[in-house]
Amino acid sequence: MRILLAEDEHKVASFIQRGLEAEQYVVDAVYDGAAALERATDGEYDLLILDVMLPIRDGLAVLKEIRARKLSLPVLLLTARDTVADKVAGLDSGADDYLTKPFAFEELVARVRALLRRGGPATAAILTLADLRLDPVTREVTRAGKRIELTAKEYALLEFFLRRAGQVVSRAVIAHHVWGVDFDTFTNVIDVYVNYLRKKIDADFEPKLLHTVRGVGYVLKEST
Repeated sequence: MRILLAEDEHKVASFIQRGLEAEQYVVDAVYDGAAALERATDGEYDLLILDVMLPIRDGLAVLKEIRARKLSLPVLLLTARDTVADKVAGLDSGADDYLTKPFAFEELVARVRALLRRGGPATAAILTLADLRLDPVTREVTRAGKRIELTAKEYALLEFFLRRAGQVVSRAVIAHHVWGVDFDTFTNVIDVYVNYLRKKIDADFEPKLLHTVRGVGYVLKEST
């Protein structure tokens, strides 16, 4: 699952991001409302965690624009405002849930899980290719019935490939969507993680599924 976090306090954002990544979510962080709106509308996220007090555009304005564009992206508001009126304003603006600061991280994770479960069949659909199976809800990965243990980043990379099975994807695209960076100097890290993933999902199985397309990138498919 891919989460967009919009929080202008960098220490808070880092704390939330690290914690959610430890729960095997892929988290991209932005620090102002304009960036939050731009990233939230690209269709790549399963959930937006949105601080209300953001520079450039505040969180409620971002939320209203998201709903005006008819986007069904689940939104969890984070704010220090804890009055009933503030909560009503947030929910009436289109928020799916509301969490006030300070909060227990365990509660945040529980609310994230609940919102992702509401994501509907497209979000919950099990991803398969040949005998490789990934369940986005339980985050369980198996091949030929054998459970495969992946790190958070390996899992995110595999989910990315499975959602684009049969498509050749460049290292730049992988860097943007899995690591949240927009430049191609990250390729060595990508190659390393692809090799980690290949050893886990292909080394002991046939047919091989993860292929290198020389000079272009990678593709996950049944045939070479």
